[in-house]
Amino acid sequence: MSKYYQIYGLLPIILVIWAIDVSAQGSVADYRRAANYRESTRDKVCYSPGSFSWVADQPRFWYVHQTPKGKEFVVVDVAGHKKVPAFDHERLASALAMASGEQVEAYKLPFNSIEYVEGNRIALRAFDKKWHINLSDYQVTDKGQDGEAERPRGYWGARRDDRQGPPVTSPDSLWVAYIKNDNVYVHPVGKPKEEIPLSFDGAPGHYYAAAIAWSPDSKKLAVNKVRPNTSRTVYFVESSPADQLQPKLHERSYLKPGDALPQYQPTLFLLDTRESFAVDPGLIDNQYSLSRPEWRKDSKAFTFEYNQRGHQRYEVFSMDATTGTVKPLITETSKTFIDYSGKKYRKDVNDGKEIIWASERDGWNHLYLYDGETGVVKNQITKGEWVVREVVHVDEDKRVVIFAGSGREQGQDPYLLQYYCVHFDGSGLTALTMEDGNHRATFSPDFTYFVDAYSRIDEPQTTVLRSTVDGTVVMELEKADISALEATGWQRPEVFHSKGRDGVTDIWGVIVRPTDFDNRKTYPVIEYIYAGPHSSFVPKNFVLDPSGMAALAELGFIVVQIDGMGTSNRSKAFHDVCWKNLKDAGFPDRIAWMRKAAERYPYMDLTRVGIYGTSAGGQSSAGAVLFHPEFYKVAVSSCGCHDNRMDKIWWNEQWMGYPIGPHYAECSNVENAHRLQGKLMLIVGEVDDNVDPASTMQVVDALIKANKEHELVVIPGAAHTSGGPYGERKRRDFFVKHLLGVDPPAWEGW
Repeated sequence: MSKYYQIYGLLPIILVIWAIDVSAQGSVADYRRAANYRESTRDKVCYSPGSFSWVADQPRFWYVHQTPKGKEFVVVDVAGHKKVPAFDHERLASALAMASGEQVEAYKLPFNSIEYVEGNRIALRAFDKKWHINLSDYQVTDKGQDGEAERPRGYWGARRDDRQGPPVTSPDSLWVAYIKNDNVYVHPVGKPKEEIPLSFDGAPGHYYAAAIAWSPDSKKLAVNKVRPNTSRTVYFVESSPADQLQPKLHERSYLKPGDALPQYQPTLFLLDTRESFAVDPGLIDNQYSLSRPEWRKDSKAFTFEYNQRGHQRYEVFSMDATTGTVKPLITETSKTFIDYSGKKYRKDVNDGKEIIWASERDGWNHLYLYDGETGVVKNQITKGEWVVREVVHVDEDKRVVIFAGSGREQGQDPYLLQYYCVHFDGSGLTALTMEDGNHRATFSPDFTYFVDAYSRIDEPQTTVLRSTVDGTVVMELEKADISALEATGWQRPEVFHSKGRDGVTDIWGVIVRPTDFDNRKTYPVIEYIYAGPHSSFVPKNFVLDPSGMAALAELGFIVVQIDGMGTSNRSKAFHDVCWKNLKDAGFPDRIAWMRKAAERYPYMDLTRVGIYGTSAGGQSSAGAVLFHPEFYKVAVSSCGCHDNRMDKIWWNEQWMGYPIGPHYAECSNVENAHRLQGKLMLIVGEVDDNVDPASTMQVVDALIKANKEHELVVIPGAAHTSGGPYGERKRRDFFVKHLLGVDPPAWEGW
């Protein structure tokens, strides 16, 4: 056989094999697997309870989990070290069916929560009613209609009118304080005609707020005087309301970056002498916010917190209740931003004689102990190149802090939560958990014990009961069984890390593969992105389909998620990358991470990279194809805050700063829409009151003016959304068409 025939005679066969390989991705079978992914993996993980409820005033707790039988409730007697079924599931199902007239299956009970009430009785809610069941004889009592009706969804941005509020009675019940004609008045209880004005300078444009704070001794009042702002209103048209033919116009009060804010001035009133003392406005100028006054228990002073606009100065002040003298107790400053919205923690100890305060002043989020009277730092409680994530409990008597932290345990993913305790003076730091997993602790009411459920995205859950003294395991409770899940062909996600843009810092993420993964094939890579600086987002617990990544992978993709620089829960320097630069979104780190992953796994085809995200992720996913078109080729952006001047004030000024400057325009997807080179789909809900939908429409307008091809999907009646089932189908089809080069199957055909 000639060499020519050996090479070229085999070429058609090779091409056929290649064609079969490609056509196998994005097929009808793949679409069916993607659509059925969650159902096919449902209830396939056993012995992995999601939450734990301690019984009030008793050393026991209960939980519910999936077992081979179905859903089972378990109660744990801590004192006796016993774990037993919470009740006889068969008897309870039979009794509830008899009482309700409904069909009830023992291991598919129509409730997920129980409450222990008097004696050996439990309360539960099922079939729109509340029931009491005596576990001694399984007698069921119908307690009538369930009073916990679903509350209507409130608007997150609603601002209370601080001029409105009821009269406030003094702690000794002798006086009533209230606002009248924008001023502060009091009168003896039951004698409204004997009213006494305490202020005279209130006016409609500069009034006293109705939130009046009496001192515990009933001799003083603290009230904020308010210079109000002018609110901004955004409007939405609901095109297809369910209850009428014609469209509806909706409006919301919605402040945006740069808008004017109300200014507050704490004022002290002395009831006996009728004197008043106001805080010098120069101490608290240009406020982003000012907290309500909080009195010390001894009535000698009250405190308030001042957040200067721009979030580079945050102070805790104290006002002497006799002289009106104001002094700073804590002054926090930053050249970039103070993460007041995510990391602020303050605990006043012994009526404010000491204060525990969280700060990133040494480059990592740690706890400090202050002298609450002088404002001097007594000592740093925690320190090191790791971060405090949450203060769980402060024991003032034992002078011990229980907290969650991450990044301290060497050789572990630095985002994994571990629990610790430490003395106020910083001594005796004790790790209560150490296993290589993300720990979720549920403490007993007296903080003697805690249930520890730990897992990783690639390792199923273990559940134990521990002592809070030193973390000793008191009882082993559950070990998750995933054998049924593995039988479905489920692919274990892979935790992957590599160096970031600086060649030094580790960047962590996760790789998700399809159930029919074949390392002989090549796969386009799709990144799910959420780069909001307020947290970190790569899943750390054992979950099966985070953000739809696993289902999307079924279509023939490798799907990844990464926490790049600019996100939270690492060092301050790591976080500061986002400041005045949200368009960065950690992209240099993300791209470096994917390139390193592709070096290890050549089947990851980085010539075909897609990206999708919602909200801040919508901004970043669109930004990927505008600012990094050499790497990202296809993007689906849902409800993006595409121009930070168009979005809510608190989130955007926190990271982009104040005043508004050219950097806002530099980060804008609207201003940079002309850069588009790849394929872009925009999805938006028409009545989104989280991110103004006009932000998406302005991108569309700019793309049209730049003659850039794109797709727009508007979901009628939808609020802040990734698109719902319809949007999910559109997103999948868009990636299949533009990354796999396959025409998606007709929706009606599968």
